[in-house]
Amino acid sequence: MAIDVRTRRVYDPPRADDGYRVLIDRVWPRGVARTRANLDDWMRDIAPSTELRQWFNHDPARFKQFRTRYRRELRDHASQLDELQRRASEGPVTLLYSARDQEHNNAVVLAELLRER
Repeated sequence: MAIDVRTRRVYDPPRADDGYRVLIDRVWPRGVARTRANLDDWMRDIAPSTELRQWFNHDPARFKQFRTRYRRELRDHASQLDELQRRASEGPVTLLYSARDQEHNNAVVLAELLRER
Protein backbone atom coordinates (compact mmCIF):
# COMPACT_ATOMS: atom_id res chain seq x y z
CA MET A 1 0.00 0.00 0.00
CA ALA A 2 1.62 3.25 -1.16
CA ILE A 3 1.14 6.25 1.06
CA ASP A 4 1.62 9.94 0.37
CA VAL A 5 2.97 11.77 3.44
CA ARG A 6 4.49 15.23 3.13
CA THR A 7 5.93 17.71 5.61
CA ARG A 8 5.61 21.49 5.49
CA ARG A 9 5.93 24.46 7.79
CA VAL A 10 2.60 25.74 9.01
CA TYR A 11 3.84 29.25 8.17
CA ASP A 12 3.96 28.42 4.45
CA PRO A 13 0.80 29.18 2.47
CA PRO A 14 -1.45 26.16 1.85
CA ARG A 15 -1.16 24.50 -1.56
CA ALA A 16 -3.91 22.89 -3.57
CA ASP A 17 -2.11 19.53 -3.52
CA ASP A 18 -1.59 19.40 0.27
CA GLY A 19 -4.52 17.06 0.76
CA TYR A 20 -5.36 16.42 4.42
CA ARG A 21 -3.53 19.08 6.47
CA VAL A 22 -2.75 18.19 10.08
CA LEU A 23 -0.78 20.20 12.61
CA ILE A 24 1.36 17.91 14.76
CA ASP A 25 2.75 20.40 17.27
CA ARG A 26 1.66 20.39 20.91
CA VAL A 27 1.66 24.20 21.10
CA TRP A 28 -0.21 26.42 18.65
CA PRO A 29 2.29 28.20 16.35
CA ARG A 30 2.99 31.79 17.29
CA GLY A 31 1.50 34.37 14.94
CA VAL A 32 -0.67 31.99 12.90
CA ALA A 33 -4.40 32.63 12.77
CA ARG A 34 -6.51 29.47 12.82
CA THR A 35 -8.22 30.47 9.60
CA ARG A 36 -4.90 31.09 7.84
CA ALA A 37 -3.57 27.69 8.93
CA ASN A 38 -6.33 26.01 6.89
CA LEU A 39 -6.17 22.82 8.96
CA ASP A 40 -8.21 19.67 8.72
CA ASP A 41 -7.00 18.51 12.12
CA TRP A 42 -4.70 19.36 15.01
CA MET A 43 -3.20 16.23 16.58
CA ARG A 44 -1.42 17.76 19.53
CA ASP A 45 -1.34 14.47 21.43
CA ILE A 46 0.86 12.90 18.74
CA ALA A 47 3.46 15.65 19.18
CA PRO A 48 6.57 15.00 21.27
CA SER A 49 6.04 15.37 25.01
CA THR A 50 6.90 18.72 26.52
CA GLU A 51 9.87 17.14 28.28
CA LEU A 52 11.25 15.67 25.04
CA ARG A 53 10.64 18.85 23.07
CA GLN A 54 12.43 20.95 25.68
CA TRP A 55 15.33 18.50 25.91
CA PHE A 56 15.76 18.43 22.10
CA ASN A 57 15.55 22.24 21.83
CA HIS A 58 15.93 21.89 18.02
CA ASP A 59 19.59 20.97 18.39
CA PRO A 60 20.64 19.00 15.26
CA ALA A 61 23.34 17.25 17.30
CA ARG A 62 20.57 15.67 19.42
CA PHE A 63 18.35 14.70 16.49
CA LYS A 64 19.39 11.04 16.32
CA GLN A 65 18.56 10.52 19.97
CA PHE A 66 15.41 12.66 19.61
CA ARG A 67 14.25 10.39 16.77
CA THR A 68 14.68 7.30 18.97
CA ARG A 69 12.90 8.83 21.95
CA TYR A 70 10.06 10.27 19.87
CA ARG A 71 9.46 6.95 18.12
CA ARG A 72 9.23 5.35 21.55
CA GLU A 73 6.59 7.91 22.57
CA LEU A 74 4.65 7.29 19.36
CA ARG A 75 4.08 3.65 20.37
CA ASP A 76 1.35 4.95 22.68
CA HIS A 77 -0.52 6.56 19.76
CA ALA A 78 -1.23 3.59 17.51
CA SER A 79 -4.81 4.64 16.74
CA GLN A 80 -3.72 8.10 15.59
CA LEU A 81 -0.90 6.61 13.51
CA ASP A 82 -3.39 4.18 11.95
CA GLU A 83 -5.69 7.08 11.11
CA LEU A 84 -2.92 9.08 9.46
CA GLN A 85 -1.73 6.05 7.55
CA ARG A 86 -5.27 5.29 6.35
CA ARG A 87 -5.73 8.86 5.13
CA ALA A 88 -2.31 8.81 3.42
CA SER A 89 -3.28 5.65 1.54
CA GLU A 90 -6.36 7.48 0.20
CA GLY A 91 -4.58 10.72 -0.76
CA PRO A 92 -1.92 13.20 0.31
CA VAL A 93 -1.42 13.96 4.00
CA THR A 94 0.63 17.02 4.89
CA LEU A 95 2.15 17.04 8.37
CA LEU A 96 2.49 20.64 9.48
CA TYR A 97 5.05 21.84 12.01
CA SER A 98 6.34 25.21 13.18
CA ALA A 99 10.08 24.52 13.59
CA ARG A 100 12.48 26.54 11.43
CA ASP A 101 14.74 23.57 10.75
CA GLN A 102 13.14 21.57 7.96
CA GLU A 103 15.39 18.52 8.39
CA HIS A 104 15.46 18.08 12.16
CA ASN A 105 11.91 18.14 13.55
CA ASN A 106 9.09 15.89 14.72
CA ALA A 107 7.32 15.92 11.33
CA VAL A 108 10.36 14.33 9.68
CA VAL A 109 10.35 11.52 12.24
CA LEU A 110 6.59 10.98 12.03
CA ALA A 111 6.63 10.92 8.22
CA GLU A 112 9.45 8.34 8.27
CA LEU A 113 7.53 6.17 10.66
CA LEU A 114 4.32 6.33 8.64
CA ARG A 115 6.16 5.41 5.45
CA GLU A 116 7.80 2.40 7.17
CA ARG A 117 4.61 0.95 8.67
